[in-house]
Amino acid sequence: MIRAMEGIRILEVAEHTFVPAAAGILADWGADVIKIEHAVRGDAMRGLASTGMLNLGEGNVHVLHEHANRGKRSLGLDLSTPEGLDILYKLAASSDVFLTNKLPHVRSKLSIDVDDVRVHNPDIVYVRGSGFGSKGPDADQGGYDGLGYWARSGLAMGGTAREFEHYQLTGMPGPAYGDSIGAMTIAGGICAALLHRALTGETSEVDISLLSAGIWAFGSGIALSLQLGSPWRHVAQVNPHLRNPLAKPYQTSDGRWIAVSCLQGFHYWPDWCRVIGRLDLVDDERFNSVEKLSANAWEAAQIVDEVFATATLVEWVTRLAGFSGQWAVAQTSLELIDDEMVKANGYILESQTKDGTKFPLVATPVQFGGEPSPPQRAPEFNEHGDDILTNDLGLDWDTVIDLKVKGVVA
Repeated sequence: MIRAMEGIRILEVAEHTFVPAAAGILADWGADVIKIEHAVRGDAMRGLASTGMLNLGEGNVHVLHEHANRGKRSLGLDLSTPEGLDILYKLAASSDVFLTNKLPHVRSKLSIDVDDVRVHNPDIVYVRGSGFGSKGPDADQGGYDGLGYWARSGLAMGGTAREFEHYQLTGMPGPAYGDSIGAMTIAGGICAALLHRALTGETSEVDISLLSAGIWAFGSGIALSLQLGSPWRHVAQVNPHLRNPLAKPYQTSDGRWIAVSCLQGFHYWPDWCRVIGRLDLVDDERFNSVEKLSANAWEAAQIVDEVFATATLVEWVTRLAGFSGQWAVAQTSLELIDDEMVKANGYILESQTKDGTKFPLVATPVQFGGEPSPPQRAPEFNEHGDDILTNDLGLDWDTVIDLKVKGVVA
């Protein structure tokens, strides 16, 4: 198995998901990630009891923490003390990347800003993850993905149908949704910065915000909005302005959905009519040309709606197996584990906690050499503290005990 980041050390001073998940990705790719945690409580994510409709207290696996902190080593360290800061600087001296989501005033207060760290390692790649960006009036304001990635970027309004905007704003599909997408952006930025350093000898600072990640994800919609002078808005499925009947979801008799996305609708129309058992529609005067099918797309869609309502999801999956166009079942997050493509490509793999409790975890989406990177487990709080202090830094045991008594290390 190719471990593309092996030999790279990342020093992480961050909490929650957005920035830590980036280091988790790189750890799965082989990087040595040292996670610095609060000396008493650890990463704040460890104390998160619930999210959305799911209770994280059920069972003994904190899967959200596992998702973001796979494969790391943990050291509980009090950065407000001179001794704790000295330990951080010594670790930075042997690291390739310093990764943080601390706000500017916190970085300044703790003396962990770029100039502070580079005194001890001029070549280190310094990476900042933020809610809204490193410049401007809100640079020192904290923010979660529901704010920066989802709401402020335009995605929330873009995903809320005009018909429902006066009742409820559409929320993110799941917990840490923007965090996880943003984390992959950070991981890519780190890799690019390391490549630039290797090729030129020049180090750099890397900045990624939840806002910038959300705007990028919405980039095509924003470009069209600016070109047309109108905000991009989602349209409810009851859409009389539809122009392609093969670019919408259809509901089955048992209440499930199949999404159809044939962008060249008329090209696939004859085969579609064959599959749904309505060959009479191929030569129907309303639909027998590109222009007519577009002009009468909503009428065609209503006919298909009625046809789909006569059979179950299983029946439609069987009938659509021979269709030449593009479609997919709208699956639940629980059904993914049984998806044949998910299984064949290793998109969800098994991990296990330190005590051997096994649980499924989503693998990073990038594969090297045709193989997925097995998701490692997250560390227990300060699990590697003694090892890092004695083996990585060479401190003797008496010194470590003294640091523990003072509360500098956990």
